[in-house]
Amino acid sequence: MTALTIIQDRLDALLHPSARYDALTRARHRTFMAPRLLGSLVALAAFPMYLALRGAPTALEVAAFAWLVVPILLSYFLSRTGRYEGAHVLSSIAFAGLVMMIAIPTGGIESFAAVWLVVVPLEAALSASRRVIAFASMLAVSCVLALISISYFDVLPPSDAGAAAHGVFMAFGIASATLYAAGVAFGCEVLMRTGASLLNVEEDRYRLLARHMGDVISRHRRNGAVQFISPAAESLLGVPVSELQDHGLFDRVHVADRPAYLTTLAAAALGKGAQSVEFRLRREAASDARFEAHLSGDFIWVEMRCQPLESSSPAEPEVVAVMREVTDRKQQEHALDLARTAAERADAAKTRFLATMSHELRTPLNAIIGFSEMIVQEATLPLDATRRKEYAQLINDSGQHLLSVVNSILDMSKMESGSFEILPEPFAPREVLLNGCNLLALKARDNGIELVTRVPENLPQMIGDPRAFRQIVLNLVSNAIKFTERGGRVTISARVEGARMVLRVMDDGVGIAQEDLKRIGDPFFQAGKTYQRRHEGTGLGLSIVKNLVELHRGEIDVQSKVEEGTTVTVMLPLTLTLVPDAEPPSSNIATLTPASRSGKQDQGYRVRKSA
Repeated sequence: MTALTIIQDRLDALLHPSARYDALTRARHRTFMAPRLLGSLVALAAFPMYLALRGAPTALEVAAFAWLVVPILLSYFLSRTGRYEGAHVLSSIAFAGLVMMIAIPTGGIESFAAVWLVVVPLEAALSASRRVIAFASMLAVSCVLALISISYFDVLPPSDAGAAAHGVFMAFGIASATLYAAGVAFGCEVLMRTGASLLNVEEDRYRLLARHMGDVISRHRRNGAVQFISPAAESLLGVPVSELQDHGLFDRVHVADRPAYLTTLAAAALGKGAQSVEFRLRREAASDARFEAHLSGDFIWVEMRCQPLESSSPAEPEVVAVMREVTDRKQQEHALDLARTAAERADAAKTRFLATMSHELRTPLNAIIGFSEMIVQEATLPLDATRRKEYAQLINDSGQHLLSVVNSILDMSKMESGSFEILPEPFAPREVLLNGCNLLALKARDNGIELVTRVPENLPQMIGDPRAFRQIVLNLVSNAIKFTERGGRVTISARVEGARMVLRVMDDGVGIAQEDLKRIGDPFFQAGKTYQRRHEGTGLGLSIVKNLVELHRGEIDVQSKVEEGTTVTVMLPLTLTLVPDAEPPSSNIATLTPASRSGKQDQGYRVRKSA
C-alpha cells in the first residue's frame, strides 16, 4: 500500500458521510481538506525552526502563525457538516483576513502580501459555485480597495523593513503566490479530470445497461423522429440501429397504429405526463439464427411508455421512451377472447339445444302418448280398423322422428368428440345422389316443389365413405326442400373439377339473412328467432354436413340472400387418404369471408373451412 493510498484512506475517514458515496463530491472534499491540513501542519512544524533562526517573533508573526490553525478548523467544519460551499466561503474570509492582517503593517497595497489577494477568487473556483466565486471576488476587490484607501490617506503603521528587505519580501510574496496559484490550477485540473472520468464511467455504465437491456430505450422529437435508440432495437426488429434513426422507426409502425403512435409522443412532449400506447412494428425476416427464435410474423406487438425529457428546451421538446415486445401477451389476450367467445357460443348452443329439443321431443312424444292411450282405451272409445291403422301410423311416424333426432344428436356428439369413424371405400357417387333424390322426391312433390337433378352419367367413382356422402346429400336436399315455398325449385348438380367432386344444391326459397348466415353450421342453430320458426328441425343438418365435409378433407361454401334462395357448394376429393393417427379437427368454427353470389349484384357470406 503506497503512502498516497494511506493518505487517501485517512482523508476518507474524515469525510462527511454524504461525500463518501459520490466520487466527485469525495474528490472535491479531498482537494479542499488535503492542502489545508498539510499546509497548516507543515507551518506549525516549521514554527520552532523559524524561532531558532529568527529569534523572538514579533506580534505580527505570532498572529500569522496562529492564523494557520484556521484551515484545520475549516476542514473540521466540512467533515462535520458536509457544506462544501459554506466551507469555501469561510476559507475565502479567513484567507482574505490573513492577507489583510499581514499587508496592513507591511506597507498596505505595496506589501508583499497584497499580491495574495489575487489568489482568493482563484481558490474559490475550486468550489464550482458561481455564488462562492462572486463572493470571493467581491471580497478580494474590497480588500484591495481598503488597502489603497489606507495607503492613500497615509494611515499605515510605520514599517521597520528597509528597501532591500522590502524587495526580498516582495519577491517572496510573488513567488509564493504564484506557486499557490499553480497548486490551485492543478487542483482545478484534477477535479476536471476526475469529473470527466466519472462522466465517462457513468456513460459507459448507461451504455452497457442500454446494450444489454431487453427493452428498447429511445429519444424522440415531438413529430416522432428518433434522436437515439438503444442497440436492443437491433435484436427486436432485425435491422441495424442506423436504419431506425430519424423517421426509420415510424416507417415500421403499422399504418393503422401510426395516429396513436404520434398522438402519444405529442402528448408526452406537451407535458401531459407519462403516456402509454401499444402498436405493431414490422420486423425483418431473420438472416441468422439470432433472430429466428423471435419471429412470429411480419409484425410484432410492442408497448411503449414515454415521458417528456426534462433537459430538453421548451422550443424543441423531446421525449424519452421505453419499448418492450408484448406479442405473447397479445396472443394470450386473443386466446382468452377466443375462449370467452367459445364459452359464450357453448352457452348459447346449450340454450338453443334446450329450446329446440323441448319442441322437437315434446311434439312427437305427445303424439305417441296420446294416440297410444286412445288405442289402449278402445273398450271405452271404440275405434274401427281404419282409425287404429291411422293412429298406429302416426305413432310410427313420431317414433321415427324421435329416432332421427336422437341419431342426429349422437352423430353430432361423435363428430365433436372426434370419435366418428370414416371408412373409405370405392363407390359410385351418381347412384348415391340419384338414390337420395328419389327418397326425397315424394316429400318434394307433397310440398309442391320441383326437384331437378343434373348428374352426368360419366361421373367417376370416388374413394370415400358412402354413408357420409349419402348423409351429406340427404341433409342438403332435405334442408333445401324444407325452406323452399310451394311452387319453388330445388336443383342438385354434380361435376368433377380437377381432383375434386363438386356437389351443388340450389333453391329459390326463403334465404338466410346476413346476420344469421355467418352462424350457419353451429350446432342447434336455426336462422330467425326461435318463436318465429315456421319449420320443424333440430338445427343439426348443416352442422353435420360441415363436419362430414371436414372429415373428408373437403370444403363447403354457403351463399344466400333473403327471399332469393340459397346455394350450398360442397367440394370433396375424389380420393380420400386418411393419415394414420391423425388428430381430429381442433375446432368446428368456420371462417366467414364475404363472397359475391354468381348472377347477383349484392354480396353474401361464404362459410369455408379446409382440413
